[in-house]
Amino acid sequence: MKNRFTKTVTKGFSLIALCVALLATPAYAQEESRFSMDVTLNSDIFFGFYPFFAGSYSLSQNTAFTFYGILWSGGAAGGSWGNWTEFGVGMNFDVADGININPQIGILSGSLTSGLGTPVLGEGIVPNLTIGLDKVKTEGEFYAGYYAGFNHGNPSTDNYLHYWLNGGYKFSPFFSAGLHLEQLRYTGGSNAPEDPAFDFYLALGPYVQFADPNGGAFARFTSGADLRSDAQLEKSGYRQPSFFKLTVGYSF
Repeated sequence: MKNRFTKTVTKGFSLIALCVALLATPAYAQEESRFSMDVTLNSDIFFGFYPFFAGSYSLSQNTAFTFYGILWSGGAAGGSWGNWTEFGVGMNFDVADGININPQIGILSGSLTSGLGTPVLGEGIVPNLTIGLDKVKTEGEFYAGYYAGFNHGNPSTDNYLHYWLNGGYKFSPFFSAGLHLEQLRYTGGSNAPEDPAFDFYLALGPYVQFADPNGGAFARFTSGADLRSDAQLEKSGYRQPSFFKLTVGYSF
């Protein structure tokens, strides 16, 4: 079953790559600027340290093929996540001035959602959606991803909902600030008990960002308080009185 799934995943990504290559080849020599990429280094109180990249290739004035990857380090779970890795593709749509919608689907590899205890290719899947706001004076982002484990003959799987919403004001091209809300919720899985859901964290707080006015480098620090109830704290068994996250990145 594992080999069959691995071959299916490989064929799927190969087909996507071929389709994008066929669409992009005629204009490649004339319009190399169609390609862009953002790379960030992130560290937060739960996931630990994790590099992230997001790339795009414009297919028309308002659409682009996108791809991304997250090199999760294990965070609060140490090395037990099996070098957890997320890689996905999608499409970006510019729906209005300064507003874009980017649905994507990612493949998970490692051991977090599969419950196997050993790393495996294609252990789960994560459909996700990002909505971005970037105007002259305002900025913001909404992200939601559902992490679902695949059954590889394992005794159980684990599923998670992860989302955040933030918005801020650009006081200058160099400095912006705003509010950030983020939640990570365990939603159950195969062989889960009745009503298994609980929150690992639910945090709300401010952020500050400093950016190169000419584009390129930026740094953001986010902090917040844990909004979970006492009942949620007891159910999760994971106590976290505060939340903080540091991101430094560069846009190519």
